[in-house]
Amino acid sequence: MARTGVWKKKSGSSVFEKVLHAEKKATGKSPRFYAPEDVKAPLAKKATNKPTKLRSSLTPGTVLILLAGHFKGKRVIFLKQLPSGLLLVTGPYGVNGVPMRRVNQVYVIATETKIDISSVDVSKYDDSYFKGAKKEKKSGSDSVFKEEAGKKELSADYLKNQKAMDSALTPIIAKTKDLEIYLKAHFSLKDGDRPHLMKF
Repeated sequence: MARTGVWKKKSGSSVFEKVLHAEKKATGKSPRFYAPEDVKAPLAKKATNKPTKLRSSLTPGTVLILLAGHFKGKRVIFLKQLPSGLLLVTGPYGVNGVPMRRVNQVYVIATETKIDISSVDVSKYDDSYFKGAKKEKKSGSDSVFKEEAGKKELSADYLKNQKAMDSALTPIIAKTKDLEIYLKAHFSLKDGDRPHLMKF
């Protein structure tokens, strides 16, 4: 038999021919492009953010040592974990000057000292509370210092809540001998020292 110069393949002998045949059957026309081999699969659903896991040593009422920030080296009382995963702590302010604030658990050391704060109501304090804790300080139009215009002062509501928190914690602290002195003491380490975690 004479050769015609055209090689014919048996229908359905390859994957591509099957794909082309299916496309032609579906549209009634010959496909314009070949189907790609690496067909992308649909993306998986985005995982939801899980709440930050709290260290087992961090329980409400535990005395913590701050390792960073403006109050570095200060001792504070852990009140609760906020929805954001941050810790709500306070000195309290009337004892060592540390107001209610949020801190990351990475930057604290938990001591063995713990007090019972089950009677203290901290339910109304969340992350949104701290967003509105400060207000812009009004400055005169003739002020020559630009930085003064950006200064902020604490709102009256925040100061009121801080006083209420101090009033609730002060009697609890007074029940434990030398605890107030312990909270006022500044934590620091020298070369070769090991942290001394006071236990009552």
